[in-house]
Order: sequence, then C-alpha cells, then structure tokens
Amino acid sequence: MSSSVQLFRDQKYHELKGQCIQRRQLFEDPEFPASDDSLFYQSAPPGKVEWKRPKDLCEDPRLFVNGISSHDLHQGTLGNCWFVAACSCLALRDTLWQQVIPDFNEQEWDPKNPEKYAGIFRFRFWCFGEWTEVVIDDLLPTMDGKLIYCHSNVKNEFWSALLEKAYAKLAGSYEALDGGSAADAIVDFTGAVAESIDLVQGKYGEIISEQMKLFEDLLKVHRRGGLISCSITASSGRTNEVETGLIIGHAYSVTAIRKLRLGERLIFSFKAEKLFMIRLRNPWGKSEWNGAWSDNSEEWKKVSNSERKSLGLTLENDGEFWMTFEDWCKNFTDVDICRIVNTSYFSIHKTWEKKMMHGAWTKNSEPLLNRSGGCFDNRETFLQNPQYVFDVKKTEDKVLVSLQQEDRRKYKKEGKGDSIPIGFEILKVEDNRRYRLHKLTVQERVATTLYINTRTVFLKRILKQGRYVLIPTTYHPGVSTRFILRLFTDVPSKLRELKADKPKMTCWSLLCGYPRRVTQIKIHSAEGLQKQDRSGGADPYVLVRCENQTVRSPVQHDTTSPIFDTQVIFYRKNIDSPIIVQVWNSNVLCDQFLGQAVLGASPSDPREQQTLQLRGRGSREAAEVPGHITIKVFSSDDLVEL
Repeated sequence: MSSSVQLFRDQKYHELKGQCIQRRQLFEDPEFPASDDSLFYQSAPPGKVEWKRPKDLCEDPRLFVNGISSHDLHQGTLGNCWFVAACSCLALRDTLWQQVIPDFNEQEWDPKNPEKYAGIFRFRFWCFGEWTEVVIDDLLPTMDGKLIYCHSNVKNEFWSALLEKAYAKLAGSYEALDGGSAADAIVDFTGAVAESIDLVQGKYGEIISEQMKLFEDLLKVHRRGGLISCSITASSGRTNEVETGLIIGHAYSVTAIRKLRLGERLIFSFKAEKLFMIRLRNPWGKSEWNGAWSDNSEEWKKVSNSERKSLGLTLENDGEFWMTFEDWCKNFTDVDICRIVNTSYFSIHKTWEKKMMHGAWTKNSEPLLNRSGGCFDNRETFLQNPQYVFDVKKTEDKVLVSLQQEDRRKYKKEGKGDSIPIGFEILKVEDNRRYRLHKLTVQERVATTLYINTRTVFLKRILKQGRYVLIPTTYHPGVSTRFILRLFTDVPSKLRELKADKPKMTCWSLLCGYPRRVTQIKIHSAEGLQKQDRSGGADPYVLVRCENQTVRSPVQHDTTSPIFDTQVIFYRKNIDSPIIVQVWNSNVLCDQFLGQAVLGASPSDPREQQTLQLRGRGSREAAEVPGHITIKVFSSDDLVEL
C-alpha cells in the first residue's frame, strides 16, 4: 500500500481480512458496530432496524452489475440527496471512482471462490489533505428486508450502499450525513477544489453575457474531468417547482454539457444554429423537468435520430433530463463546481503549480502569539491570524486559492457540527517582506472573500507581479479550529507561513549589530523624467538602497510618468545611514541614472504622501535634475509596530 495513505482508526484491511478467512468468520467492525449508535446521534429509529449482509438480501450479491453508472443510485430515507448526487458525479469518471474504491476487482464477490469473501470492504476518501482508507463490514441497515438508505436500482448491486456506510463511519453516524453539501462529498472523493456560485446573486438568469461566460467555464471544467452539482435553495421563494418537475432543496448532478447543432430551418432563442444544453440527474431516479427540451417535449421531435443517439437521449422517467442552459440559470439557485486541478507536467492542458499548507486558528491572550483575530472588520486583532506569503513572478498570473476548514460533522453529537464562517484577505505587500505584518500602512488590499459558513471558501483572481500576504480568518475573533490552504499558480509561488515577528537575535547580532529601526517605503510614481529615446519616452525602474540591501522594481515601459506602486521594508542597524531611492532607465547595453532622492527616514518624519524633487548623485543638496518622485515613508524604533 502507498505510504501516503492514512489508515482510519489504524485498521489494516489485508490483515483483518486474512484473520477472518483464517478463522472462517465474517468481519464485524468494532469501530462502527451494527447498532443504533452508528445510525443516530439524536433521532429515534423510525422502526425496527435490522442489520443484514448483502447475501441475506439477495441471491448473487455484487459490488457492480454491468459496471458503474450514475443511474445505479437511489436515495433512501436519509436527507442525503447531496451524497447521492456526488456519487452520481463520481460514477461518470473511471479514474476518480477507482481511487475511492481501490482494487475493486479484488473486493468484488467471487462466486467461484466463496472462501475469499470475508464480509470486509475498504474505501478511500481525501480527508483534510490526505488520502484516508476506511474499512467496514458489510452489515447494512434494513427495514422489512429492504435497505433504508442509499441503494442501487439493481437489487444485487451494493457499491453505493457500502460506500455510504464507509462515509457515515468517517462522519460518526448515518444521521451525521443528513443535510450536507454535494461539493464537500466530491472533494472528499477526489481532492478537487470546490467553488460555490449563487446563480441568483450573480444574476445569471438575466445577464446573457454572464451566462455565456459561466457556460464556457462549466464546459471546460466538465471536459477536464471536473464534477458539477446544482440545487434550488428552499428559501428562494420559488413556488412553481412542482409545476416544472424540479424539486426545491434537492441536489442534482450535472452529467453532460453540450453545444447542440440544429438544422438551419429552426430558429431558437440563442439566434444561432447552436443551442447550449445541460443534462442533469435527480438522485431519486425519477421526477424530471417537464419544460422545454424535457424527455417528451415537442422540441426533440425537431432533432434527428442520429443527433438524439449521440446525446444519449432516453425517453424514460429515469431521473435524467436535458434543459437549455438559459432555463437552467433561471430555475436553479446554486451550483457547486469541483475542479480537478491539473498538476501533471505530462499533460496537454494547462498545468498548475500547487502548494498546500496545514494551519490552525488558535487563541492566546498575548497579542503577538494569538492566531485567532477574526475578519478584517476587527481592526485591532485582524493581523493576529496566521499569515502566508507568496510571490507572483510573471507580469500577471491567475491564482486559485482554496481555504478548507476541518470537517465538523464528527462534532454533531456534541451539538457543534455546523461549519464556522471563514474567509481570507490577500494583501499586496513590500517586495522584500520576510516578517509578520503588525500594522496596515502602505499595503494594498487586492482580494477578499465573502464570509460563509461552508467548509470551503474559493477564490480565482488575476494578480500583478509582486509579493503578497494571504491571511485566512474566521469571521469572529477567538474561534479555534484547523484548516488547509491550497494555492495554485502558473509558476512556483514559494508559499510559506510568516512566523517570526522581527529579525532573530543571534550571536552574530552581538558582533555585527542588531536592527534598531524599521522603515517602510511606498514609491507611488514619478513624473517629468528626462526623455531617453527618439519617441520621447523612457523605460524607468526604481532602485531602493539601504545599508547593504537593494530592492529593484519592475520596469515601466515607454513612459516619463511611471506608476511604480512598489513597496519595500528595511530593518536598519545604522540609523544615521540614509535610504536612497534612485530612478534608472532600462537599456539594452547600459542603464542610465535619471535621478535620486535621499531619505533620512526617522520616526519623526511626516507619514503623509510627499513629492520630492529628483537630484543628481551625492548628498541631499546635490544639483536638481528633471523629474519628481511621489512616496510615503513610515519609520519606527519599535520593530513590531509595522
């Protein structure tokens, strides 16, 4: 077994199976016994529940009958349509379900060798950043000889019922699965990155341009192996769901997304020969949409038989149906997109660089040690959260961020099973920052998420070149829980946690001196620079020198009035030595010096934005040269002030 797989409750499948076969007895799981405790944590049983093995429920039990399919599943009495929708999505992708059901051929019942059967199965879930193997027995809860929870539409197929049992064991009980999220289950099945979109808030039903962008995005996600589910919120105020055949508060899996070509003689709402279509499946296995393009609608009569065949159109009430994308946007309120982010270097598609960090929000009465400061609104404590620094190396780069808190279902028994509202902020910081932020001065807030009590918060953003600090937070201060942070970029981001508050005091500090002052500078812009080329432009950049350190900004092309927006921070040992801000022109052979400003940068200097005349090399009184530079300077002799 791969060393990267963790064992849930330290149960070793092969060892346990070997012992059972040797003793000629069927496995009974002591960690998840066949009792009411495994079913409920607060409800009473609906009647007499009997735990039975598949062989007691049918003649010829199998994991799979005619392979695995999204049509295999029916929900049962538990309110976990979201789990069934996630299983329907999973069944569409061989590579994904074979990860969840390892060595499925070895686990399958073998009628020719009945002695190999030991009533034990294993499944794998992606739990909090690690693949975790869960072992179960095959005693399943029944009433009147029928499975009461998730089951197949074929009486002797059991993969879905056994998978659900393993997932319930992970959550603490079957009841803990009541009312969850399809996106969470898909992440647990695949390690995907989940994003939730509110279709009403985003006005996708009204704004056609947004609708088209979303369609192309979902089409790309689906083609690249991602999984999508959707639902209609119970509080959405919709009353016509019974009329349309769609069910409120119910999770549907998306099983196909297509652009449908039609004959020229037809005129459709999209004013083109292509129609944008989406296919859904209801976990109940029946109850379908009955509007345009539903199974028996007039529209299909206009589509040739070969086209229908290529779409896999079946006109049975099997819970699967097509809709136009426009109708889908108007009728559904929420969509969960689970992206399988490609990190393989051997792929024809875009490859992402991934970094994952495990972290925690922890309380401490000492402000410098507290790591649970709450959201940005808590100005006094916001920076008392974990802080992570990363770099964007390209001129600009698309960044995907996923923040996931630990699964709280296992705390449902104690009444603490709800997810905590979480979110994060991204700040553009000084290009050379290596220590924690203590005060927001020149830094720029570039991204913020909504605070929602979902397990995962996702953000997709294009960021400019530079250094950034990402601060994951709970909404309220003083809340403790663990999280994982995943960052995907085009080129390596060097994501790491900022732990130290200031430079470390070492033996060398006694010999070489220890910083006495911290200075932050933001170089906003320059104007009126000397023209450097025939077209009357220049390619300026800034060099900031302090003691033996130099920080260089990116080059601004073809301008004599550049906007730099460059930030730097220095921990200074020699406070009498000035900081020099120089402007240079970038050239192929030799860069030209355009002027400089010399800064004393003492704590008593003004902290407002100031515009300084550029001068030649030498002291502050050197001759003036063309151009001005606009900067802000903050200095403090308290090294943990800034």
